[in-house]
Amino acid sequence: MASTAHEVAIHGGLSEAKAARRLAADGPNALPAATRPGLSRLAWEAAREPMFLLLFGAAALYLALGELREGIFLLATVALTVGLTLFQQSKTEKALDSLRELGSPRAGRARRSQPPSG
Repeated sequence: MASTAHEVAIHGGLSEAKAARRLAADGPNALPAATRPGLSRLAWEAAREPMFLLLFGAAALYLALGELREGIFLLATVALTVGLTLFQQSKTEKALDSLRELGSPRAGRARRSQPPSG
């Protein structure tokens, strides 16, 4: 039977043995960590966008037609744009991590051998 908050308050918290049994049965009381894609994965996803593919194709066409300056300029511009996209994605991931941390629940614990914390 699961202990309620009222039951814990009356009895003074969980015993160390009961807390250890619950930890073994249910695992730690923590949210799973979010997995973040690596930089190469983000770059690959950004480069597969239709607009970038079109620009890569146009740069290849410039190079194939012998317009070296225009082709290199277009490739450099596309690379800069992909870099900015990766930078912005990284900032977004960090902001989301901060929001997850702020929104994660905090709870104290009560053990019979120690005063409540929290």
